[in-house]
Amino acid sequence: MNNMRFGAFLAPHHPIGEHPTLQLQSDLEFVEHIDRLGYEEFWCGEHHSTGWEVIASPEIFLAAAAERTNRIKLGTGVVSLPYHHPFMVAQRIVQLDHQSHGRVMFGSGPGALASDAHTLGLDPMLLRDRQDEAIGIIRRLFEDDERFSYDGEWFTLRDAKLQLKPLQKDMEFAVASIVSPSGMTLAGKHGAGVLSIGSVSQEGIRALPTQWSFAEESAAKHGNTVDRKNWRIVLNWHIAETRKEAREQAGRGLMRHNNQYTVGTLAAGAGVTFDTPDEAVDTVAFSDSSTAVIGTPDDLVERIRQMEELTGGFGCVIGFVHDWANRENTLRSWDLVARYVIPEVNGWLDDYRESNKFVIANRSTWNRASEAIETKIRENERALAAAIEDESLGRPVLRGGRRLTPGVADTQQES
Repeated sequence: MNNMRFGAFLAPHHPIGEHPTLQLQSDLEFVEHIDRLGYEEFWCGEHHSTGWEVIASPEIFLAAAAERTNRIKLGTGVVSLPYHHPFMVAQRIVQLDHQSHGRVMFGSGPGALASDAHTLGLDPMLLRDRQDEAIGIIRRLFEDDERFSYDGEWFTLRDAKLQLKPLQKDMEFAVASIVSPSGMTLAGKHGAGVLSIGSVSQEGIRALPTQWSFAEESAAKHGNTVDRKNWRIVLNWHIAETRKEAREQAGRGLMRHNNQYTVGTLAAGAGVTFDTPDEAVDTVAFSDSSTAVIGTPDDLVERIRQMEELTGGFGCVIGFVHDWANRENTLRSWDLVARYVIPEVNGWLDDYRESNKFVIANRSTWNRASEAIETKIRENERALAAAIEDESLGRPVLRGGRRLTPGVADTQQES
């Protein structure tokens, strides 16, 4: 039996047009929804531009989510470390860990949007090295009991020590990985988990077969170990009872997301746009270069198994949260995944099916039980008369439709 975990990643990607306050409340309601359904992880990001990605502080959002949920783990997906002093990040994560009763996963990245770095006057060439440096400092702050000082190129510490340590003894660190080896190499260096966001693109999917080897090589170099159970693969999906329904529900929103955001905003118009919702669905979900599942639970099960084979194995499926469909159908999609995909992938229904087949194939036990019932009916005249009456009304009671006469011994009837 597998032990594949399932979760959600909210960048977020919301089309411009909805009331911002209500949208944030809707996002929090989504976390409540998947917590009730039994999803194990929720991640949200940090962005400061584009108009589509509107959570500026994952820590603030997750603090609110912690108050509304009971068991789901809450991950920063991610804190853009070059934008912050590492001591302040450590302080916020520690506080969040206590407020969530130890449910925090600390995910970090270099910063996904070049527009954010530009606003802060940061050279994108420096961001990954600064993330690496900051992770080491934050881990040291979490684990060390002695004060220390540190002089970096972009931050300074003097006699630093946290006055409060995380509630968790060993909080999981995770890093984002897209296409290049840098995320995986960083994970190996720091013994961290991985959030493979690049798996929602064709380029990222092509890179997956070799990605884990970068983490293992880096871990060996730095005396660490990495575990595939902490490798999270991000997938795009919209699920309905039928492919036709999924297509109708997601097509228009998918076209808008691609045309207005992926191409229109991030690529400044350079890229493939779609003229119709059907074209969008056909290209994204039903072509040789498909990057999403738009269909039934069975379709998603098949894709997950394909990804397991492609990667060599991972520990967690993370669904990318989007607004391709309306709110009602989006929540229904996540409900269908919880009810039908998660148990199928993990083999939780195998014993049910085996039990069902056993009962069907081994009728002798059931026949013997029927014989026992008939024997008792024949031994009681009133019960036998009632059985005969039921049979006369077309409701067979005795096996084989045998008609028995009240008061006549069973031996005589059998002869």
